[in-house]
Amino acid sequence: LSYPDFDQQLAEMMVEETELFFNQIVEDDASVLELLTADWTVINERLAEHYEIPGVAGPEFRVVEYADARRRGILGQGSMLTLTSHANRTSPVLRGKWVMEVLMGTPPPPPPPNVPELEESGESSEPGQFLTVREQMELHRESPSCNSCHQFIDPIGLALENFDVTGRWRTRDKSSPVD
Repeated sequence: LSYPDFDQQLAEMMVEETELFFNQIVEDDASVLELLTADWTVINERLAEHYEIPGVAGPEFRVVEYADARRRGILGQGSMLTLTSHANRTSPVLRGKWVMEVLMGTPPPPPPPNVPELEESGESSEPGQFLTVREQMELHRESPSCNSCHQFIDPIGLALENFDVTGRWRTRDKSSPVD
């Protein structure tokens, strides 16, 4: 397993985090912009450990402020980050498309027919070297028919690339720094 700490129980807690977060915004009659800018979330000890947020003990969910600016609003929550990832890697395309469709109400057009998927291995021309997701996306965008949409989708998704498949913060993707 690539993500041994991730299981169904943690996935369910992530969904509960998002539901409680939204309910808290409604209950507080807060601005809808809090969905994107909130410097807090609603988590329990297990989620806090997963997100590396210190000082949260116990199974009950409670409002917790983030210690730094890496996570904000719904874009820093595991439910959205896992939903917009593949099982074995992040997906700037899925993440960017989700933001455009769900948050901005402007879905990108469907891809042209016969567009190849990204190579799962991401292996470069040098043996033992792997391409980062960003490098794979740059190769994919070389096609003009792909670039017309990806120029809008990819920057949004790549801005979330520090979050791994499970919503945990990372500074490296395989052996390369996350850019």
